[in-house]
Amino acid sequence: MKAEAEARGEDLEFKPEFKPLSAEEAQAWRQRNPASLSVVSLWRVPFWQAVVGGVVALAAWLFTGRPSVGWSAGYGALAVVVPAALFARGVSSSFMRLLPGGAMLGFFVWELVKIALTVAMLFAAPRLVEALSWLALLAGFVVTIKVYWLALVLHSRRRVPVKPN
Repeated sequence: MKAEAEARGEDLEFKPEFKPLSAEEAQAWRQRNPASLSVVSLWRVPFWQAVVGGVVALAAWLFTGRPSVGWSAGYGALAVVVPAALFARGVSSSFMRLLPGGAMLGFFVWELVKIALTVAMLFAAPRLVEALSWLALLAGFVVTIKVYWLALVLHSRRRVPVKPN
């Protein structure tokens, strides 16, 4: 096998493409690039989703003059906020971090729970909201879910480019 690898021109020695940093070098890098290590709270997105959802529900009610339209838009927003808050709670719990690969498993499990709860809430909407307006519910849902993109854009703009050594 060694002769075949040499015949193909492959290098048999593994040479890493990066040099691991020493503790001092890593500390110096962190001091030069504090913004690149910024962490966003998982609870920030559901909070702003709730705020945006409330504004959409209030606007729908005021624009149409019908409280049922406001409730429909509000329920659409809740179908985003409640699963997102449950996801944030589940992912931030320390239980899954104890297992090897638990963080990844926890992320996928809680994402599945979030999707299932969202679908269940949308299926339950006709029974829970009187005089349901599907258009208002969809508007509340879509506008509220767009907060994910808004958070991503705002967070990426806030970050400072990494300074080279």
